[in-house]
Amino acid sequence: MQRFSFITLMTVGVVMLSPSLASAQKIVAHRGASLDAPENTLASFRLAFEQHADAIEGDFFLTKDEQIVCIHDAKTKRTSGEEHLVAASTLEELRGLDVGVWKAPRFKGEKIPTLAEVLQVVPDGKQIYIEIKSGPEIVPHLVPVLKGSGLRPEQTIVISFNAQVIAATREKLPHIKAFWLSGFNQNKDTKAYEPTVDSLFQTLRETHAQGLDVQAHREIVTADFVKRLRDVQLEFHIWTVNDPADARHFQQLGVDSITTDRPAFLRAELNR
Repeated sequence: MQRFSFITLMTVGVVMLSPSLASAQKIVAHRGASLDAPENTLASFRLAFEQHADAIEGDFFLTKDEQIVCIHDAKTKRTSGEEHLVAASTLEELRGLDVGVWKAPRFKGEKIPTLAEVLQVVPDGKQIYIEIKSGPEIVPHLVPVLKGSGLRPEQTIVISFNAQVIAATREKLPHIKAFWLSGFNQNKDTKAYEPTVDSLFQTLRETHAQGLDVQAHREIVTADFVKRLRDVQLEFHIWTVNDPADARHFQQLGVDSITTDRPAFLRAELNR
């Protein structure tokens, strides 16, 4: 039987996947291998690559003393047990916190890493998705850190829900890909989802983003939605998918990457 990488059987509406397509999508480890290790720590990022993730995704804030640190929340309480506002703290103050023991005793002593430290664990041929949680004021500080990392431009991607961050990245770091992040909220009164698809594409145009990293919402992110992205030559990425059925659905739509808390598990499921 002749093999095709992607066959759509229009008569029955079935999509068949070959092994070549099953491995085509990049697997991005959300905050590292965050199901198994404390999120946004070097332990989590190293484990993600051990689990054969194609890329890691981490969250980054600018500290009071203008250092870029890896943490998801604006405050440190959830992962450290101590309340500190990241933007109002120095790197030295944040380094005194333990952000590993909450996950398991064996991770005791894990510290909030800097962006420079995280970049050092990215192997050759792998990537990092740098999610910016601060505003555009952080972008000038990215320039020397990325330059000093030794990573090639194609290994680093900036992502953010803040459209101004994406616009500033495209201006200050034109050789680095920048994808706008978006989720969807349903209006309680109208039941319509926001932002609208048209407004999404308007923001993509205004920021000069090279792709959209979007919430994995089946009702909105349809084949027509993806075609519209492809028609304007934009990349298509989704977050955060842990269910194999959802992953296969978006795989069939030709998604460029799937962000997940379970990189090893999801890769195995997609390769079945």
